[in-house]
Amino acid sequence: MTTKRIKVDYMARVEGEGALDIVWEDGELKHLELNIFEPPRFFEALLRDRMYFEAPDITARICGICPVAYQMSASHAMDKILGIEITPEIRRLRRLLYCAEWIESHALHIYLLHAPDFLGYESAISMAANPDLKPAVEQGLRMKKHGNQLLAVIGGREIHPISPTVGGFYRAPTKKELMALKDDFEWGLQASIDAVAWTATLDFPDFEPDYEFVSLSHPDEYPMNEGRILSSKGLDIPMESFEEFFINDHVAHSNAVQVHREHGGSYNTGPQARLNLNLEKLSPLAQKALRDTGISFPNNNPFVSIVARAVELVHAYEEALEIFDTYVRPTPSRIVAPPKAGTGCHITEAPRGMLYHRYRLDDQGLIQEARIDAPTAQNLRRMEDDLRAFVPVVIDLPLEEAQLRCEQLVRNYDPCISCATHFLKLNIERK
Repeated sequence: MTTKRIKVDYMARVEGEGALDIVWEDGELKHLELNIFEPPRFFEALLRDRMYFEAPDITARICGICPVAYQMSASHAMDKILGIEITPEIRRLRRLLYCAEWIESHALHIYLLHAPDFLGYESAISMAANPDLKPAVEQGLRMKKHGNQLLAVIGGREIHPISPTVGGFYRAPTKKELMALKDDFEWGLQASIDAVAWTATLDFPDFEPDYEFVSLSHPDEYPMNEGRILSSKGLDIPMESFEEFFINDHVAHSNAVQVHREHGGSYNTGPQARLNLNLEKLSPLAQKALRDTGISFPNNNPFVSIVARAVELVHAYEEALEIFDTYVRPTPSRIVAPPKAGTGCHITEAPRGMLYHRYRLDDQGLIQEARIDAPTAQNLRRMEDDLRAFVPVVIDLPLEEAQLRCEQLVRNYDPCISCATHFLKLNIERK
């Protein structure tokens, strides 16, 4: 009997804790578990008996990289319960805030977390030691800084912004404050176009599973804060029907929540899903940058997701610059409504995919129930399915190469990341 084992006791660069255990025996996959311990399920309990307007600030603490996504999903859900109709100016400022988060998150992932896998480096630091690659690392850092600067201007600070709230913003920036960033963002727009061309030259393994891609889709714009739920296999529903078609479960081998389709199948949500389902709604320069690569979409290769993120960088920069030029400061900056009992839900597109929030309030505005389905929870079952299909391809490779390939595969999804040094530490036992 020949047994090979891939075992990870602790998985870093995810928000929480995780483990990976794979057993390959006599040419067959006998066991595979990917465990991720998601913080949002603790936050759901923390939200009970808190006032409705606290939800955006509390949920923002779930993630230091994508706090805006949590604030926006919470704020929109509360808007629905209270019957708040935001103004066009507030709506555009919310999209601009999302552009900031996409820029800082995608730049971080592309240059510092994912590119080293493709180029054979253990980290962005070792990449930067190569004079030929140092400019790319510096470019990624500068682009991430742009996103952080815009978050600070709109939200009051770079991490866990304090201005976004139910009904709008406690304070809206002036046009002068936004225009002060314009030169940097014009540089960033060209840098993001270069990023698309650069990522398209990377070596993508030949791997194309049969995905169901799922994302929001809006009739007039690339999805961020609004839209219907679409899938590549025919689903087209309002976001209020999410829980009828997407089931939230605990699994025996993990404390994490896994979200799956009502028929039990996994699905893929995130930048690649958004591109596959909303290609024609990308900004003009983003569409051109993608066409120039020669990579066609729809595309089922998960390793190509790094290109999808770069394309969304172009879109975020281009839309941000358009809002800078046409910005009208919201007056008032937020719409206020008295508390009332009710239930409301909303989905926005976090950098890593759809983020679902549902809340139930009593007549005093106290939260009685909350449900939060993070993108990583929605992608977790799909990651396991990817590994099941991919492990047979790499199991006979040398240890280091097999480790790199498995790391790349999981990192395609950009799971909610921490500041740890390594993503996966794989141990492969061969007997």
